[in-house]
Amino acid sequence: MELFHSLINAVNDVLWGKILIALLIAVGLYFTLRSGLLQLRLFRRGWQEMTGGRGGHRSKNDISPFQAFATGLASRVGTGNIAGVAIAIAVGGPGAVFWMWLTALLGMSSAFVESTLAQLFKTNHHDETFRGGPAYYIQRGLGQRWLGVAFALCLILAFGLVFNAVQANSIVAATTGAWGWHPLFVGVALTAMTAPIIFGGIRSVARVAEWLVPVMALIYLAMAFYVLAIHAAELPGLVVLIVKSALGLEQAAGGAAGYAVSQAMMQGIKRGLFSNEAGMGSAPNAAATAASRHPASQGAIQMFGVFIDTMVICTATSAIILLSGVHDQGLSGVALTQKAIESQFGPVGVSFLAVAMFLFAFTSILGNYAYAEGNVEFILNSKRGLLAFRFLVLAMVLFGALASLPLVWDMADLAMGLMALINLAAILLLSRYFFIVLGDYQRQLKAGVAVPEFKADRYPELADKVEKGIW
Repeated sequence: MELFHSLINAVNDVLWGKILIALLIAVGLYFTLRSGLLQLRLFRRGWQEMTGGRGGHRSKNDISPFQAFATGLASRVGTGNIAGVAIAIAVGGPGAVFWMWLTALLGMSSAFVESTLAQLFKTNHHDETFRGGPAYYIQRGLGQRWLGVAFALCLILAFGLVFNAVQANSIVAATTGAWGWHPLFVGVALTAMTAPIIFGGIRSVARVAEWLVPVMALIYLAMAFYVLAIHAAELPGLVVLIVKSALGLEQAAGGAAGYAVSQAMMQGIKRGLFSNEAGMGSAPNAAATAASRHPASQGAIQMFGVFIDTMVICTATSAIILLSGVHDQGLSGVALTQKAIESQFGPVGVSFLAVAMFLFAFTSILGNYAYAEGNVEFILNSKRGLLAFRFLVLAMVLFGALASLPLVWDMADLAMGLMALINLAAILLLSRYFFIVLGDYQRQLKAGVAVPEFKADRYPELADKVEKGIW
């Protein structure tokens, strides 16, 4: 078993340390330049689509654009926004925050592309909802079902099962540390809370996410804004510190600038990618479920999800840690964030963080399940199979609350890495279809159309690719 674990770690070191990070950045840079900086040009439009997307256009039973956005954000915003950011700062220093920002800026273009393709190639679920994602656009757009199945299996293992166990483990750690609650009690209660939502399917998850995700984000941001308010005079200096550390200027006097920059870059980029998931092929599974009038509208919305995850919530965590002055005390992960909040709020800060951790992790469980459901159906198309999978998800939540997860976590990292490789190759190969859709969307916006609508019959090259009756 130790040999097997060592082998998985060796593969992960190569996959994540040498291949994926470079590829994710390269793909993000390609789409950024090829599209003429769409994340900047369409930033305002993404905000308008998000805030105006609460109503679906087909029926009261469909999944609205905002609900699909909230479901994607539910999975994106998790314990990585609290623990992951703290690890990046502890190892890479304040400069890691700068590289996190840069990664998000590039990742917004990849998120736009993959979510647009998910909408374009989605399929009718015949219950007034849709399904889609990389597995579906690989099958329809590239004609490679076997590769779609490989992607779906990786996503089900990583997001549907293991990551849900990890999120449950985080909830137990937070509640045990703050209030001394017994792990078994927390695990059973968490499983009981999760069951009725996931047995209601993606529509049920979307409706819960629609109100719970904004509440979660506002509670955490209110805490961050309080810290910013009492340290307002220090904010210009904080920004200067982050930029100088990122470029090695802060460390140059000590002769360690090169090493410091490489550490800041590696940690900021890695944690940023892990947090916002741009290009990994996860969020498109939620994006595809929306009842949108144009595929690119959901692309613009999900692009905004990357911005909120990294530029808003990860930045909030960074500000709390750096303004508290405890980031150089040898702490890391949740312990560092906890110490920073405690220094600002006193003992009540521990309870604040436990509540935030619970909300972040619980919504991630729901979002991860929503991703996996469509991929289970892609492979099995069986109600019994889906029912068995739901019970398996609940078992993993309970298992995660009670067990240590180093091996399964490393296996999930491997599955997620393979998933990202497949997705990045797919969106590059399908990029010509994306640019057709993007061009159509931009022409309608330029013509003053308030709500662009996509008509597939205008583009013969898409006629045999998209499902009839959807566009």
